[in-house]
Amino acid sequence: MNVRFGFLLFFVLCSNLALKAQKIHGIATSNDNKPIPSATVGLLKAKDSSVVKWATTKTDGSYEFAQIPAGQYLIAISHVNHSKSFSAIVEHAGNADYAVPPILMSPLQKKLAGVTVTSKRPILEVKADKTIFNVEGTVNAMGTDALELLKRSPGVQADKDDNLSMSGKNGVQVYIDGRPTPLGGKDLADYLKSIPSAQIEAIEIISNPSARYDAAGNAGIINIRLKKNKSLGTNGSINSGYAIGIYPKYNGGLFLNHRNKKVNLFGSYNTNIAKQEFTIDFDRTILDTFFQNRTLMIIDPVFHSYKTGADYFVSKKSTIGVLINGVVANGEVNSVSTTPVIYKPSSTISKILKAGTNTDFTRNNINTNINYRYADSTGRELNLDGDYGHFKIRTSQYQPNIYYDPTGTVETSRIIYRMIAPNDIYIGTLKADYTMPFQKGQLSFGGKIAVINSKNDFRRLDVFPTYEKQDTLRSNNFNYKENINALYINFNKSFKKVVIQFGVRMENTNTEGRSKGYKLNATGNYVTYDSSFERRYTNLFPSAAITFNGKPQSQWSISYSRRIDRPTYQSLNPFEFRLDEYSFSKGNTGLRPQYTNSVAITHIYKFKLTSKLSYSHTKDIFTQFFDTTERSKVFITQRNLAKQNTVGFDITYPLQLKWYSGFINLNSYYSHYEADLGPGRVVDLDIYALSLVMQHSFSLGKGYRTEFTANYSSPSISQGTLKTKSLWGLDAGMQKSILKNKGTVRIAVSDIFQTRWPKSVSDFAGQELYSRNRLESRQFRINFSYRFGSNQVKGARQRRTGAEDELNRVQPN
Repeated sequence: MNVRFGFLLFFVLCSNLALKAQKIHGIATSNDNKPIPSATVGLLKAKDSSVVKWATTKTDGSYEFAQIPAGQYLIAISHVNHSKSFSAIVEHAGNADYAVPPILMSPLQKKLAGVTVTSKRPILEVKADKTIFNVEGTVNAMGTDALELLKRSPGVQADKDDNLSMSGKNGVQVYIDGRPTPLGGKDLADYLKSIPSAQIEAIEIISNPSARYDAAGNAGIINIRLKKNKSLGTNGSINSGYAIGIYPKYNGGLFLNHRNKKVNLFGSYNTNIAKQEFTIDFDRTILDTFFQNRTLMIIDPVFHSYKTGADYFVSKKSTIGVLINGVVANGEVNSVSTTPVIYKPSSTISKILKAGTNTDFTRNNINTNINYRYADSTGRELNLDGDYGHFKIRTSQYQPNIYYDPTGTVETSRIIYRMIAPNDIYIGTLKADYTMPFQKGQLSFGGKIAVINSKNDFRRLDVFPTYEKQDTLRSNNFNYKENINALYINFNKSFKKVVIQFGVRMENTNTEGRSKGYKLNATGNYVTYDSSFERRYTNLFPSAAITFNGKPQSQWSISYSRRIDRPTYQSLNPFEFRLDEYSFSKGNTGLRPQYTNSVAITHIYKFKLTSKLSYSHTKDIFTQFFDTTERSKVFITQRNLAKQNTVGFDITYPLQLKWYSGFINLNSYYSHYEADLGPGRVVDLDIYALSLVMQHSFSLGKGYRTEFTANYSSPSISQGTLKTKSLWGLDAGMQKSILKNKGTVRIAVSDIFQTRWPKSVSDFAGQELYSRNRLESRQFRINFSYRFGSNQVKGARQRRTGAEDELNRVQPN
């Protein structure tokens, strides 16, 4: 802790030694001298009109550009209700603030019903603290889901089980519209699959979050930002799509919005029918026995997602809102598998297991948010949020296991199970954030209370020809409660050539788990057991960043953060779950949180080329651990490794031209895993790995546009002990604008060469593993979307998502 607070003290001393900023500032007014808020302001070089910086006017019409070197500039201002206006040439000496005379803007002579508002945003925006992947409108993104988009995002990887990682680190915290999801592992992957790509506006990748964010997520945060409409009047859009790989797939959706000066009403509905097939090869060697498993699996889900809400503008400063969204999903998973059990010394088959599963599932969730926002022209802002959510997960699995002789024709025995597993997760949060001017900077502070209650009732039944009987020894009831209380404070301030930000977050964690069931005692009688545990701990999570922008065309920044990942409730449940006759999973009540300290140095050249060098040290990192029992059976559980050290280098270059937009991202890292878990269980693995993501979009004229997306991942390490093989893929698509540019038709082919099939190997604790998943990854997709209604953007309360939004262009139809 002394080292971390030393960092903070260093930044405070730097702030006291820095000088006051030199800035260019002014005000935009209408002809009757009324201020014009939410206008887009561009600072341009006078000699060639190239853009230096973007800004947005405040509610009083004011704007400013800080840390501007000496030179000749122009100010360009655009607003949807006014004609574009320019200033005279600004002669900025660089050694004093420059006040631009008020710029008068003339109102348009006719209403916006006769004009078209367009705004072109780059595919990738790279900033010092985050990367924004603007997926809305991209050709290859249509007709997929949130999980597929994350797999193609810069610096994000997913293993064969859809566990997410960033730059070689697990522990990714996923947010939806700024709110963390409580799910992990398979439950998180299934939830992301239920979010259609048509709902998603952008994906924000935040590697070193500030103290304002929850401390969870040692690799960082991925925030999935859903679409919002800011237009006045009544408007909406519809979309529908079809895809075919092995099985046909269908998707469609409707979005409606009505907005005036006092209220905004909105709602959306989407559906996705996505039947798919994949095969799994899973080979396992334990001592003198070789298990050669081949599985064919068909997943047939149907997803329905919805969102509705309202915002009421109490005044120009205050807004009250309510939001309800959710997912209703159901379907079935069917699989058949064959596993020859081979005696290795003689390479002879001793028996063959033929198994199958039939799983019916429903996964429903509903979330409610009530919020209040107050913001005035002095920079004071208050946000209050209350959230409540319920995830309802139901699964019923029928699993026959039939043994045959070595010829595979004579049945020797059979064991049939049925597993019923209802799971309910209740989430409640209260959050308050306040921002205010302080010491010529910005001070933010707030707090959050979060409560999660998970109830699980697992029942296993033995199936006989005429009846079913519950196996009480293999049934379990597990309840888990988690309460996290947090307070934070964060401060940032701009100086002449330096911007500093530092803060600290305190989180108090209280967890309680209770696993109940029956077991046999020493005399062979059934007795109840209660494996309960409690944990209470409080941690500090400092964060800091300093940016050197004396030369706006070449900016450097240094950032530091400390983060945590807490065990999920699934990984803590000590009950033994049977996966098949030879595989079991079991939670670990002794699993500790993992902590990560990260430092990054970032350089941004000409607002485009971004390079980042990072280092992180993770203590008690989670790993999937395979342990053997009864010679041939395996337990899958999670353990804490001693540590993981990761050094990463990331370089990104986005390019935006009139006829082309695209980006290239190269993410490379070195990672070292180390642990001593006992004789024969020493982990000492290191890996050099890289991933490459490229996207290129070309405008062909007459409404045509084509797009290519490629990605490559080199061999790496997953879950601490699994070595993954390299994989790559290429997507291609084209779109055509129709119906006066209100409609769009898109066609695309994903994974053209069928190369996104994950493979992994492991040699640990006397067990050798090999797995390969062959997915239905190559698909042909066609999608149609249509926008209708008003496109008049509400300027007074429009919230922009970044200063790099291009200057709005207003052109007659």
